[in-house]
Amino acid sequence: MENPLNVPRLESLTVKNYRALQDFRLKDLDSESRQVNPISPFTVLLGPNGSGKSTVFDVFAFLSECFTENLRRAWDRRGRFRELRSRGATGPIEFTLQYRERPGDPRITYHLAIDESLHGPFIARESLGWKRSSYGKPFLFLDFRNGEGTVISGESPEVRDERIDERLSDPDALAVNALGQLGNNPRVNALRSFITGWYLSYISADSTRTIPESGPRERLSHTGDNLPNVIQYLREQHPVRLREILKRLSERVPKLDEVQVEETIDGRLVLQIRDAPFERPILAKFASDGTLKMLAYLTVLHDPDPPKLIGIEEPENQLHPRLLLELAEECQLASEKTQFMVTTHSPEFVDGLEPEELWVLYRDLQGYTHARRASNMPGIKEFRDHGALLGDLWMEGHLDAGDPLKNAGGLTQGFFR
Repeated sequence: MENPLNVPRLESLTVKNYRALQDFRLKDLDSESRQVNPISPFTVLLGPNGSGKSTVFDVFAFLSECFTENLRRAWDRRGRFRELRSRGATGPIEFTLQYRERPGDPRITYHLAIDESLHGPFIARESLGWKRSSYGKPFLFLDFRNGEGTVISGESPEVRDERIDERLSDPDALAVNALGQLGNNPRVNALRSFITGWYLSYISADSTRTIPESGPRERLSHTGDNLPNVIQYLREQHPVRLREILKRLSERVPKLDEVQVEETIDGRLVLQIRDAPFERPILAKFASDGTLKMLAYLTVLHDPDPPKLIGIEEPENQLHPRLLLELAEECQLASEKTQFMVTTHSPEFVDGLEPEELWVLYRDLQGYTHARRASNMPGIKEFRDHGALLGDLWMEGHLDAGDPLKNAGGLTQGFFR
């Protein structure tokens, strides 16, 4: 298990020309020093339906698929340039990530620009660099254009080190993905490992009711359809952790007494749940949606070896509102060992947050999505210091990105004057 102090942390994200994210920034600059104030280990994106939360979430999914599968498959899956590039935009789709491998390490910047030709998508520009000081531009130790470029090997690439020319086999190949598999490029490999280690949740209660083939699985799938396998793994390898998960679940679900998996004759796993005072358990397909969703989330939150970044989209779906505050608090605790990113439009979930953890999404007059950190909004810290909850402040219109029931946030506050 990785030392929690060594967990890589994403500090900022910039996206250009990706659907509604024509010029989107999860990037907070200090007003005096102009240095980046990192996004929190637990970051929540709040906004009404249509504000762009799912699109931001899909950026992480898209990048993850580019690395774990390939660019062309991720590109085709989303409708190619016609559906991916922002309406009315020109030029490539661009992503810029800033992160640190460990606290105190240099900030690393990864830039990826994707364009399209008659033959399909290609990498127009890909670079990786770091800053050893607070000022100046990052020193690029990987720099590729159209499949050709240079890379500096070694643990700590420096300007004086030798640059090695490389040529990739395909124009849609990612240099970081190809070169990161070589042992002489540890900084490149660290980024590849970081992105391929992301876990993005699209859990649904119906998916958790499946009856998969028997066999332990260490990690919950994106849909949750292997939940019985994860319970089997925890029971065999981490029984104390499983007892803790079930204890927390029973505190939220009245009368729940036991969760078990049983192997059928044909080698499949059946998830069963028993309520007190009944002796016989019921099959998962007869259990409540909320019980199964909470069980699935708890296995993610208490993973013995958590992913490097966890994303959960709208956890409030199918859960009782009174459970959301505790779920937010558990996400905060879990973010000590990984990075958590959640999208929501639930005021009850937001009530458990600090202003630094919350970003409010809104659309401008042209329909493009923007984000603003709650801690930068006038009066919010003072409200919070006097006991006000962020969810209440949002519903009352104090978060200055407009009425939560309207799509064009910010218009009522004069953002565009």
